[in-house]
Amino acid sequence: MGVMQNSAPTTRSQPSSSARRNAVQTAGFAGLTLLALFTVIPIFYIVALIFVQGFPAISWEFLSAFPSQGMRAGGVFPAILGTVYLTFFTTLFAVPLGIAAAIYLSEYAPDNLWTRIIRIAIINLAGIPSIVYGLFGLGIFVIFFRLGTSILAASFTLAIMTLPVVISTAEEALRSVPQSFRVVSISLGATRWQTIQRVVLPQSLPGILTGVILGLERAAGETAPILFTGAAFYLPILPSSPLDATMALPYHLYVVSTQVPGMPVEIQYGTALVLLVLVLGLNILATIIRSRARARRQW
Repeated sequence: MGVMQNSAPTTRSQPSSSARRNAVQTAGFAGLTLLALFTVIPIFYIVALIFVQGFPAISWEFLSAFPSQGMRAGGVFPAILGTVYLTFFTTLFAVPLGIAAAIYLSEYAPDNLWTRIIRIAIINLAGIPSIVYGLFGLGIFVIFFRLGTSILAASFTLAIMTLPVVISTAEEALRSVPQSFRVVSISLGATRWQTIQRVVLPQSLPGILTGVILGLERAAGETAPILFTGAAFYLPILPSSPLDATMALPYHLYVVSTQVPGMPVEIQYGTALVLLVLVLGLNILATIIRSRARARRQW
């Protein structure tokens, strides 16, 4: 009798405990949903505002002409071309070096104090404000190496700013490949480099692309580094070599928004829309490539 009386409260407490857990879980999901909405809604509002305000300014003349009438009319073609140049050269300098450094840290470097310090330094470099990179580029590339304010100096600066993101994400992608893939490849007679080239890199390509695009998106939208190293307020001609200065969309947007009195709002938002579409285009392209690479992945 005593045993039966003692077991009854335990039986009744089980539904109560389960209901409590369900209530906590529901509250947690509701809180996460609210946080997600607080994050996503302002982003959608900003994007929608840029599209609504900037779309009336978009035309073939706006995309293909030079600025005129003190930048209050005309188009943004030199700024678009300059942004493409800067992104291309930044990719050329940062991506091979970043992936090579990630391969060394992931596949060759021993796990010791020195490599741990290097990884901590890379993470810290990713958090340095872009204005610091701009001053660094001014001192090293513009003055010390005498590149002047040029596409080359700005691209080197953006590449150094992009490297920490590329190295960190590429290393994580390489480490995510199962170790058994390496063991099987080497046991079949492949060298370490052949294993990396033909097994590890193809399987880690989606993660590497994610890091590369994140870094390039940041580089394409930065103003401070190119302000000191390669961007010009206005140029009547297009750059003819990497040693020439260039106009760029981020700096052009800053100029028309803050430095030109009487600037039509449509041109400001139109310039922002072009920059937004350029960055989103890079993101969509990377998403397509990453999805195809992930579909071919064997794990």
